[in-house]
Amino acid sequence: MQPRGSWDSGGAAEIHSSGRTSAYITALIGPHLFHTCFFPGSPSTSVTVTSNRHKVEVREFSDAVLSCLYKTERDQNPRIEWKKRGRDVSFVYFDGHFRGPFEGRATIDGATVTLRGVTQDDAGEYRCEISAPLDSVNLGETNVTLKVLVPPHTPSCEIPTSAVTGSVVRLRCHDHQSIPPATYSWFKDSQPISSPRHANDTFVLNSRTGVLEFKSVSKEDSGRYSCLASNGIGTPKMCEAKNMTIEDVNVTAVVVAVLVIGLIVAICSCGGVLLHRNGFFSRHRGRSFWITECHEASNQTLHRPDDMSNVNYIPPPQEDFKHTQSFML
Repeated sequence: MQPRGSWDSGGAAEIHSSGRTSAYITALIGPHLFHTCFFPGSPSTSVTVTSNRHKVEVREFSDAVLSCLYKTERDQNPRIEWKKRGRDVSFVYFDGHFRGPFEGRATIDGATVTLRGVTQDDAGEYRCEISAPLDSVNLGETNVTLKVLVPPHTPSCEIPTSAVTGSVVRLRCHDHQSIPPATYSWFKDSQPISSPRHANDTFVLNSRTGVLEFKSVSKEDSGRYSCLASNGIGTPKMCEAKNMTIEDVNVTAVVVAVLVIGLIVAICSCGGVLLHRNGFFSRHRGRSFWITECHEASNQTLHRPDDMSNVNYIPPPQEDFKHTQSFML
């Protein structure tokens, strides 16, 4: 709206401004004559881009609306682009079409985009860019962050089946998929285990890490344990309950085991000493054995006169050596 103005009786001028940086001055010249002067200026509004929700949180597999609102000065057909930031910047909407994984599962109304059936892969930061070449300031943008919420899955629980009294025992519970991260509650025999309130309590419960630690278990800690994961999104999930039995230390069994181990060690030591004395571990034992055997075999071969008694031996003729040929070198 453009207000009017005039000079007052003291001769002062009132300056009015329109929606642009242009000024109108209306002056009283005479009793009935007004004069208005116009001082043009540069445009104060060019392309502007905003969003009515810069942070969007939706559950997994539901639809997400990424709002982008724009206003241009003169350009009635600006160019609209959507990009997703990650390790690299990728196009979501470009040149009038959706790109990549958004093709066929996204729609656009004006510059507002709706993604259908979002998953964790869709989570991240998006940027809406409006380009208006006919405006004096021809580029505007706004960012929208999409967070995809995931309800709890059945947590994995590590519960020992048995332990001895006085030992440290840790029970673990964790859900790797819930967003935001789940918090954990432990149950014993279907009854919730409250967080310890005193420093002398025998256990520590961390609801954020899911660790239930017994500083020194007793037989009263025996029971059926289970863990519940919840994050405020969807239905909480519980792992299958498992029995943990705490038993007293069997002193007799420990003593017997120690004696048996000691006896085995003593037998092995004595056996090793005896074998060493008999030369079992000597470096030359194998070689001296084979040398002795070979020596005996050679003696038997060289001294066998009886074996030759039955052989008819004919000596060569005893003829004098005669020179039959001569030659010269």
